[in-house]
Amino acid sequence: MDETEFWELVDGAREGAEGDPEEQARYNRAYTWDLWGAAWVLLDGASDDAFDFFRCWLIGQGREVYEGGVHDPDSLADLLDDFDEEFDGDGEELGYAADEAYEQLTGTVAPDLGIPPAPPEPEGTPVDFENARVLAERFPKLWERFKD
Repeated sequence: MDETEFWELVDGAREGAEGDPEEQARYNRAYTWDLWGAAWVLLDGASDDAFDFFRCWLIGQGREVYEGGVHDPDSLADLLDDFDEEFDGDGEELGYAADEAYEQLTGTVAPDLGIPPAPPEPEGTPVDFENARVLAERFPKLWERFKD
């Protein structure tokens, strides 16, 4: 990717979000209790950091998987053809990709884009991650596919 392609991606994301930096930051849209519960089932547990890295990984899976997972986390059971908790679900490096690309292309540290931080709590109704029955009821397809 050259500098022109990088800026085209940034500009396209901003235009698609109609200038709203929070919408542009799809990472924050994925900060929900339901998605965290789905990550918990997929990864056999997910700390705060693991959920952060999972959201980066989810973005890296492309629009269909990302949007499907955000709108209906249980649908990830159908959207993820192959998933291995040892190798998948951790997109930590992807979370740093834009900053690193900017630094490589410009030789300077990426500027602050004004993207608001995640809310203090995920959106939605909290999930009791330690209760297998609750997880199985809330995410039946994921539970059936990944916990049997």
